[in-house]
Amino acid sequence: MGRTIKTRIRIGASRFDGEALLETSELLIRGEKRLRAPFAEMKALDANDGALTFRFKSDDVAIELGKDAAKWLDSIRNPKSVVEKLGVKDGQKIALVAIDDDALASDLESRGATVSRGRAAKNCDAIFFGASRRGDLARLAKLRESLAPNGALWVIRPKGVKEITESEVMAAGKAAGLVDVKVVRFSDTHTAEKFVIPVSARR
Repeated sequence: MGRTIKTRIRIGASRFDGEALLETSELLIRGEKRLRAPFAEMKALDANDGALTFRFKSDDVAIELGKDAAKWLDSIRNPKSVVEKLGVKDGQKIALVAIDDDALASDLESRGATVSRGRAAKNCDAIFFGASRRGDLARLAKLRESLAPNGALWVIRPKGVKEITESEVMAAGKAAGLVDVKVVRFSDTHTAEKFVIPVSARR
């Protein structure tokens, strides 16, 4: 989930109060004018006098961010990898279930994690579960049993499809005795939703 701020924005000659949303690989502006600027397409990035400034296509853009301007600039110049967003740490035991992604497995291992594929062993620090339709969500209760008490179950689903929706994922997680704590952009086509065991139910 990105950072959002309501502030004063300038796009070209237009100045207005709007909303800026810093996502993983793009910046969104909503208000009198709307803009979607992928980081890779921003030019002349800078942070001066509390404003983030850049050029996008034919427009000069300025967003008033105060002390956060430098932080947003750093996030744009040095975006986090998927593995960093998912909070993977050295020495963790990770399971990939219903996910055929060699690049992800390699990235996890490069972070020092032990990765198993196809099934989840007991006491996993994190399970990444690919769900492409609502029927897949019936597996969440069983996967919960393989989590370490403070482990995380990430449900990775396609965006904007009727076969599986955010509300269905949230309901399935709750039914499995889990609580949702985070949503991140996994890729251009997929979203990852994080579930954990409630503190009161951990042993």
